[in-house]
Amino acid sequence: MEFPELGKHCSERTCKQLDFLPLKCDACGEVFCKDHIRYDDHKCGFAYKKNVQVPVCPLCNAPIPVQKGEIPDIVVGAHMDKDCKYNPSQQRQKIFTNKCLKPGCKRKEMMKVVCEQCGGNFCIKHRHPLDHNCKGSSHPTSKA
Repeated sequence: MEFPELGKHCSERTCKQLDFLPLKCDACGEVFCKDHIRYDDHKCGFAYKKNVQVPVCPLCNAPIPVQKGEIPDIVVGAHMDKDCKYNPSQQRQKIFTNKCLKPGCKRKEMMKVVCEQCGGNFCIKHRHPLDHNCKGSSHPTSKA
């Protein structure tokens, strides 16, 4: 016994497979099987309405507006040639900027390591008061 009203045929002209769980394209409204539901798979003529993506400049990470009918690669290329705010000198920012105040030490740290007694900025090796001959506090420091 057949059920002629059950399922639908794929709208892709090269497929026409009878599918019992057909999927409807949200752009063109036609019915497709699981193999042809993607816009590219059935060459959907209305994909531009739904498939909206904003390209981002690879140099300055700014979103680039693309009008309908324009090719994103060409628009991004034009942005890179004219309007791009990319500055290579800003890319190489120094991370290790906190110089140790111990005389003779040239180490730098990413974060400040401040001595609680004298308030000086030191590297990890000289962070303890005994390691940098701290003179900030009158009470004795322990050797622990």
